[in-house]
Amino acid sequence: MTIIPYSITRKETWDAFVEMSKNGTFLLKRGFMDYHSDRFFDCSLLVYAGISPDGDFKEKSLTTKDLVAVFPANWDKEQRTVYSHQGLTYGGLVVLPEVTQKEVLDIMQAILQYYRDMMQAERLVYKPIPYIYSSIPSGEDLYALFRAGAKLSRRLVSTCVSMQNPMKMRSSRVQQARKAVDHGFYIDRMTEGDNETLREYWTLLEDVLMTHHNARPTHTLQEMQLLMSRFPKNIKLYIVRHEKSIVAGIIVFECRRVAHVQYMASGDEGRAYGALDLLLRHLINERYKQFDYVDFGTSNEDGGRVLNEGLIFQKEGFGGRAVCYDTYEVNISEVRNYPSKLEEVARGDGGVCHTSMAVPYLSLQRISASFEPELTAEVSRVVQGGWYLLGQENKRFSKAFSEFCGAKYCVPTGNGLDALTMILVAYKRMLGWGDDAEVIVPSNTYIASILAVSRAGLVPVLCEPRLEDFLINPDNIEALITERTKAIMVVHLYGRVCDMKPILEVAKQHGLKVVEDVAQAQGVCYQGVRAGHLGDAAGVSFYPGKNLGALGDAGCVTTDDEALADYVSAMSNYGSSEKYVNRMKGLNSRMDEIQAAVLCLKLKRLDADNEARRKVVQAYSEGITNPLITLPSLPSDPTENVWHVYPIRTPERDRLREYLSREGIETMVHYPIPPHQQQAYAEWNDRSYPISEQIHREILSLPMSPVMTDDEIRRVIEALNKFSL
Repeated sequence: MTIIPYSITRKETWDAFVEMSKNGTFLLKRGFMDYHSDRFFDCSLLVYAGISPDGDFKEKSLTTKDLVAVFPANWDKEQRTVYSHQGLTYGGLVVLPEVTQKEVLDIMQAILQYYRDMMQAERLVYKPIPYIYSSIPSGEDLYALFRAGAKLSRRLVSTCVSMQNPMKMRSSRVQQARKAVDHGFYIDRMTEGDNETLREYWTLLEDVLMTHHNARPTHTLQEMQLLMSRFPKNIKLYIVRHEKSIVAGIIVFECRRVAHVQYMASGDEGRAYGALDLLLRHLINERYKQFDYVDFGTSNEDGGRVLNEGLIFQKEGFGGRAVCYDTYEVNISEVRNYPSKLEEVARGDGGVCHTSMAVPYLSLQRISASFEPELTAEVSRVVQGGWYLLGQENKRFSKAFSEFCGAKYCVPTGNGLDALTMILVAYKRMLGWGDDAEVIVPSNTYIASILAVSRAGLVPVLCEPRLEDFLINPDNIEALITERTKAIMVVHLYGRVCDMKPILEVAKQHGLKVVEDVAQAQGVCYQGVRAGHLGDAAGVSFYPGKNLGALGDAGCVTTDDEALADYVSAMSNYGSSEKYVNRMKGLNSRMDEIQAAVLCLKLKRLDADNEARRKVVQAYSEGITNPLITLPSLPSDPTENVWHVYPIRTPERDRLREYLSREGIETMVHYPIPPHQQQAYAEWNDRSYPISEQIHREILSLPMSPVMTDDEIRRVIEALNKFSL
C-alpha cells in the first residue's frame, strides 16, 4: 500500500472516490469536512494499491484507478491521538463496493503504521460508518479493528425506520398527527437561500435545547447557512407552521440511501398539538418512502454518557428500530513491534508479509508527514494567498536563514547548482577573472560542485580528499595553486564540516576566495560558526532529500558581501533588479513562495532533526561490530557533523548491498562513479585519483533519517553484524 496525505490539491480525487464508494456520503466529501478546518487539524489519508519494484512509489505514478480507500481523520497533537473524525457523527474507512476482507486488513494495517511511524501517534479513535449507509452492508473494518486490539469506548443509540420493512406506527402518533391538522398546522419547506426562515427556526431550536436539555446546537447558525449553501440538494429544513409562525421543524441530511434527521425541535404550541408527529409521519409516508432508511438520530445526551429513553420511546412510535453508532479506540503503541496483530492476519503465505522495503534508505513521505498538519496548512495558505514568486515568503525565509547561519545576506535561488554557479559567475565578472581562472574543488564530490565551476566558464582543479573523513585534504591544496587559481570550493560532504582553519589560512596567503558547498550540511558548525558563514560565500541546496529539504528544487546563496548578494539577486531574476530593466545577461533561478514557506516551517526543527540523526549514528557506531566494515570517524565535537549520510566502507560493497537488499534494508551509493571517470569530463578519464577511486569503490550509505524508528535501527545493525563472506 502507498499512503498519501490529503491536501487541497486532491479534493476532486477525494470527492470522486467518495461518490463511487460503497459507504461514503456527502458528509464525507471535502466541502462538508473542510468547514471544520479552523477547529481541527486534518490528517486524512488516501490509500493507493501497489508497490513499485524498487519500493520507491513515486506519487506522480499514482492514478485514480489505483485508489482503494480514503480515511477521514484529524489530529490532536497534545493527546497524540488520531480521530476519525471529531467533526463528524461517523467517519470510518471509505472503500469500494468490491473490497475484500483481506484488502481491508491490509489497508487498516497500512493506516495504523502510517500514523504510528510518521506522526508518532499513540491512539486511534475510530467511528465506523453505520451499516445503513453502506450499499453492501459489511463489517470488514470492524474485524480489522478487532484484530488490532480495538476496544469499544462509546455507544450512541440511534432510531431508524427501515423503509422496506417498517414497523407499524403507534396509534398515539397517528392521533397526534390528526390533532395537528385539526388545529390548523401545515407543513412547509425552506426554499434554497431563505436564510430568514432558517434564522427563525434556529431561534426556536436554541430555545428548546436550552430549556429542555441544557444544550446548544453543535453547529452555529452561520455554519448551517454555509453548509446548506454548499449542499442545497442534501440538507433540507422542513417546518410546521401555524398561520405564519414556525412551531416545529426538522433538518434532514439526505444521503444516497438514508434520510438522516437532525435538529428536531418543537415549541410549546407544537408540543401541545403534535406538530412533530405530523411532520415525521409526512416524511416517512410521503417524502422519503423511496429511501432505504429514515434515521432519527441518536438519543444520547451529555456527550453520549446519558441515554434519553423517553426520546427513544417517542421515536420508536413511528416504527423505528435501534441502530448503534459506536466508537472504538486502538492503542497504536501496543502494535509497535513487528509483526503487528494486523500483519499476522494479513499474511497469506505462512508468515511472509509482502510489504515495501522494510527499512527505507530515506522516506521523504514519512519526513513530510512528521510536519503535518502544519505543512499542508502552510502550502494551502500560500496557494490561497495568490502570490507565488518573489513575495513575502521569500523575504521571510531570507531573513530566517541568514540569521540561522549568521550571515548578513541570503539570496533564495531555484536550486543549489545555480547558487554555486552564480557565486562564481558574479566573482568572475566583478573581479575580472579570465576564462582560464582555476577553482580548486574536491575530486570525490558530487558532480554538481564541479559542474558549477564549468558553467561559470572557469577551470575545475581536482584535489584529493582524506580517506578517514572523505573531505578535501588541506595538505594537498598548496601544491595545486598556480597564478591562475582564484578560489577554493570546500564541500562539507555527507554532512561533515571541512577543516576550515588551514584552508582559510592558505586562501588568505594567496588571496583566494573560499566558496562553500553546503548542499549536504545545513546546520553543521565549525568552532561554533555555522556552515554558510565560514567562507566568502556559500551555495546551499534544499533538494527534498537534504537535511533541510523543500518539496521540490530550491537553493540559496549566503554571504556577508553586499555587492555579491545584490549581483546574485539580479542575476537570478533575468539579470534584473528593477522590472523590465536588465543590467546583465541573467537567468531564471528563483525560489517559489511555496518552497520558501515550507523551508521556514522546517527550519524551526532543523537543529532537533540533526540531533535525531546523531542519535542514529550513535546507535550505529556502538552497535556495528563487523570487522569487514569500516565505520566513518566521529568528530571530537558532535556539532561538526549533521550526518546527511552515514557512509561505511568495505571492499565487498556490492555484495554487502545485495545482502542488505535481501534483508529488506535499502542502501545508497554516494557515489558509484568519481567525477573524473564520468563521460561528461571525458578529458579527465585518463587521470588517476587513487583515494577518490577507492572511496567510490568501497563506500555504502546506510539508512539515515531523523524519523527512523528504534526497530529499523536495530534491524540494520543486526543485519550488518551477520554479514560474512
